[in-house]
Amino acid sequence: MPRKYKIVILPGDGVSREVIPEAVKALEAAQEVVTGLNLDFVEFECGFEYYKKTGQPWLPEAYETCKESDAILYGAMGLPGVEGLENIVYVHRVLRPNLDLYANVRPVKLRENVNCPLAGKKPGDIDFVIVRENSEDLYVPMRGALTRAGVTEVAIDVKIATRKGAERIIKYAFEFCRKRGKGAPLDGKLRVTCVDKSTVLRSCALFREVYNEVAEGYSDIERDYALIDAWTQWAIRRPEYYDVVVTTNLFGDIITDMTAPFQGGLGMAPSAEVGDRYGLFRPIHGSAPKYYGKRVANPIAAILSAKMMMDWLADRYGDESAKEAADKIEKAVDLTLKEGKVLPRDIGGSSRTNEVGDEIAKKIRM
Repeated sequence: MPRKYKIVILPGDGVSREVIPEAVKALEAAQEVVTGLNLDFVEFECGFEYYKKTGQPWLPEAYETCKESDAILYGAMGLPGVEGLENIVYVHRVLRPNLDLYANVRPVKLRENVNCPLAGKKPGDIDFVIVRENSEDLYVPMRGALTRAGVTEVAIDVKIATRKGAERIIKYAFEFCRKRGKGAPLDGKLRVTCVDKSTVLRSCALFREVYNEVAEGYSDIERDYALIDAWTQWAIRRPEYYDVVVTTNLFGDIITDMTAPFQGGLGMAPSAEVGDRYGLFRPIHGSAPKYYGKRVANPIAAILSAKMMMDWLADRYGDESAKEAADKIEKAVDLTLKEGKVLPRDIGGSSRTNEVGDEIAKKIRM
């Protein structure tokens, strides 16, 4: 009997409330045409807009439902002019550690009919994945400030790195590289690049030490190393060299935004935050409130995040129907881009958010 997946929808704030419904639309279209795919959507209002009305970031039962879910589709939260700054990231701060979403997976792929700011790069030249450690580093809330006479004089953030945290994210990167099986566009080699600052930071020296230990078990995959400052310019000069990149939390946060323009911008950049049991899927862009209501936001990152959700479910449960849905969503996105008739504003078109979503959903049903 086909498995029924409970999918929690957290629409967030700003343009998230416009792009997340388009991702749901794509999933619903896939469900119509893929035999055996059974999705049960449960949506909860959340974020700053909800906080303004209720004084809480989401309903108390939302978290328990997330714990019972098979996957979460998440929209960025945050709006200007709302008191209670901690509520900007409250929901994410609850979900990431409590669901142990330790791997942040962010593909960087240049698709057809999308302009790249790097001279001479074309589709096929850029297709790599950044795997970012998602539970440690400077984002662990060990911080404080010294204030005297109303003036903050000292602020401290503590960088945390553990052997367990490094080992599991590096193993994830090697397994992901093997499963992906593409290799780097330049030479077809399976390659995992360790990006760190091991010459200066003891935490990064530990990360590289563990990388070398884990790599011993993957003789079919080439080892590669780069200091973070060097990698930023190498990635711009020769992105086709990279297959899978594994790095720490802060560095991964920075370089995934840096490389988003390689594939057309944040509106084209999906992500997955996964652990051993749970998965959360979201476009990497923020809520962009100044564009909310104009229907100009690009929904493709959200739709491709839904595609990543289906891939993850397919892999987790050995479900061919979920894999078929993922493939149909990606093919529909690529066909829409290739035709170039219905494109969002940020990649040169003039179509509204819902029009792009409608076109992709139509192509999924073809």
